[in-house]
Amino acid sequence: MFLLFCCVAFFTFIARMRRIYYILICLLSLVLETKAQQNNIEKARALYNAALQFKAKKRIDMAIKILNNLIKDQPAFPDAYSTLGQYYYEQHQYKEGVRVFRKALNSCPNGNKAFARPLTLCLLGDYKADSALLVINTFGNTAHAEWVMLQQRALYIQEALRKRLKDEVYNMGPRINTISPEMFPSLSADTQILYFTRRHNNMDEDFYYALPDSCGGWFTAQNMGHPPNTADQESAQMMSADGHYLFFTRCENRSENGWGQGGCDLYMSYRSDSVWSVPESFGATINTPDFEGMPCLSADNRELYFCSNRPGGFGGYDIYVSRFEEGLWQAPRNLGPEINTAGNESSPFLHIDGETLYFSSDGLQGLGGKDLFMCRRINDTAWTAPVNMGYPINSTDDENSIYVSLDGKKIYFSSDRDSMAGNYDLYETHLPKELQPNPVSYFKGFVYDSLSKEKLTYATIVVTDAKTLKPLYRFVSNRGDASYMITLPLGNKYIFEIDRIGYHPWLDTISLKQQNFQRPLEKNISMLPLDYVAPITDTLILTIHFPLNSIKLSDSDKAMINRVLEPWTAEKGIVFFVNGYTDNTGTPMRNEELSTQRANLIAHEIKNKGFDEVNIRSRGYGEANPIKSNDTEDDRYINRRVEVVIRR
Repeated sequence: MFLLFCCVAFFTFIARMRRIYYILICLLSLVLETKAQQNNIEKARALYNAALQFKAKKRIDMAIKILNNLIKDQPAFPDAYSTLGQYYYEQHQYKEGVRVFRKALNSCPNGNKAFARPLTLCLLGDYKADSALLVINTFGNTAHAEWVMLQQRALYIQEALRKRLKDEVYNMGPRINTISPEMFPSLSADTQILYFTRRHNNMDEDFYYALPDSCGGWFTAQNMGHPPNTADQESAQMMSADGHYLFFTRCENRSENGWGQGGCDLYMSYRSDSVWSVPESFGATINTPDFEGMPCLSADNRELYFCSNRPGGFGGYDIYVSRFEEGLWQAPRNLGPEINTAGNESSPFLHIDGETLYFSSDGLQGLGGKDLFMCRRINDTAWTAPVNMGYPINSTDDENSIYVSLDGKKIYFSSDRDSMAGNYDLYETHLPKELQPNPVSYFKGFVYDSLSKEKLTYATIVVTDAKTLKPLYRFVSNRGDASYMITLPLGNKYIFEIDRIGYHPWLDTISLKQQNFQRPLEKNISMLPLDYVAPITDTLILTIHFPLNSIKLSDSDKAMINRVLEPWTAEKGIVFFVNGYTDNTGTPMRNEELSTQRANLIAHEIKNKGFDEVNIRSRGYGEANPIKSNDTEDDRYINRRVEVVIRR
């Protein structure tokens, strides 16, 4: 029995030791497995950090390679999916983004919550609206505004693809587009020069131009040089219809108090022949310490559209308009909630028909990002509801600027659809009839002396509707060659009145018919000299000269005005003509504004002296009627004057 007991005890001991051994083996295996997992996590984290370092060094290819290998080895590592998918999304490689986020959705804990939205965005970017709606309906929460917006976008893409426009969109090719972004296309009225903005090194922006070749394309674009380009940023240029004014955005504008002029402001440059003047700021009426940019001028040079994020708007960037009236730019007016939204409206382009406005927006319903829209003028302050220009003009990426040709049949625009986000190229396509502006034509010519045949600069041309007698446009013949160019809608009859100091007014009536659409008119205007001799009842009583760019009266100026006016205070019925003039530096438009402001200053002093405002007539003539040659500063100072003439 004792022997049996010993055997039982021995075997029981062996069994217990075996269990302990097995437990020890399991614990060791668990420790080793945990250690291996920790090592794998640390290795995965190290590889992930290496990928981020490659991205910081702009080695996106290496970063993507590492992350693809990482999610293959560690299929439940969510950070790798997020970063890799984001890379693909930013580079507009939406199919790859869909692949990554679908795998993340199925492989990561709570993947449906973390990756349903980025998967939806990639599907929408790839125009897979049906698949996107399936993800939204399966994983999304349509009680949240964000998911509602994604759902609406998917439905809009479905509709846009169903109503696809007929014509294809074409990249303008390597002579125009480069690895750098190209934006803000515009075309001269005769279609012979293409202008645009190019951004270098993702920082400096300059203006470029290209000339047409003989095969329907363009020669390699050239830098416009200095001026107007400088070491600072010049962007979003718009050429006036007559080709003499360049309006644009200039950034990095520092004033004495730091940024008082605003980080980005509107500037203009002028050329009378082939040389651009030194750009000038639009001044405080238009520019503020906030952003002002992307200007567009109406065909008559009297209406300026631009975008700004100044206080009082409806969202980010809004579109504003200012009119040039009585020689001055008026306070800008917001285009209102019919156009502007809580998002960003930018790059306004008013066609030379004066009735059709195109612009970019990310606040209106579209295919995604920024889309291009069109609306038409109802009256001076109201517009129709914006219309999305449809697919394939708009894409699921960004379209940020547009130009429509004179005949309204072709558009040029910028988009980043074929590259990474923000790397824009220029594209072209034909417009369907419903998106075209009203038919217009133009006529051009010179103003000259009918006797001496001398070219007459600074002649004012006023265009009036012959049916309603409503003044429509005001133009001035060019400073350099006395040329003019006027664009007008077809099918109407117009009255032209041309006025210039020293000449009889010239009147004519012109009808623009449908055939003028293809054959613009050339019309030279001859004016008869007035041979005017001032009557003895007209008397020049005062001349005040101004320092360069000054619009202030000194105390001595005011004292002189009071002294000269004193003898006339007792006379009744005196008419005062207050005429302002400048030298020929700066641009004609700015000079007209300066001369008007100076004349208004002195007219105000005359009014304060007790003379009837009805009999005080002030006007700025800009550079017209110089009394010296403008060759020296002394001569230019003499030309910067206001003359007060009385008529009894």
